[in-house]
Amino acid sequence: MEQSVVLRMKKVRPEAQLPQRQTEGAAGYDLRACVEAPVTLEPGEGYSFPTGLAGEMPQGLVGLIFCRSGLGVKHGVSLPNCVGVIDSDYRGELIVPLRNFGDKAYTIQPGERIAQLVLVPVFLPPVAEVEELSETQRGTGGFGSTGK
Repeated sequence: MEQSVVLRMKKVRPEAQLPQRQTEGAAGYDLRACVEAPVTLEPGEGYSFPTGLAGEMPQGLVGLIFCRSGLGVKHGVSLPNCVGVIDSDYRGELIVPLRNFGDKAYTIQPGERIAQLVLVPVFLPPVAEVEELSETQRGTGGFGSTGK
């Protein structure tokens, strides 16, 4: 990827914070909850958190929103759809839906890091309808067909 590629972000709420990588080796940019007051998620509850940011994903890339592993592993708070997809032509506010899958309430604080945005190249070959697919050793073996 060229160095001239820029992730353009616009604050749509004054208190929004631009996404940041926390370390040199971080693959994603942290997104923060742009809420005025703490939001408590009881077990089983969900909430769609605004980030206060709209973005312009560079052409040829998709923005993928993933849960922060600490929230998911330590507190059971994760994205209900596993991953969010931000297409390169979307210009609205980035919203992060979170659900508490744990057994204890968890409170998200204003400005708390709640997700990470990872940019990934997109490959879109043409689609061709065919009568037959190539043979493989696995064939049509589905779930669990290759063992544990």
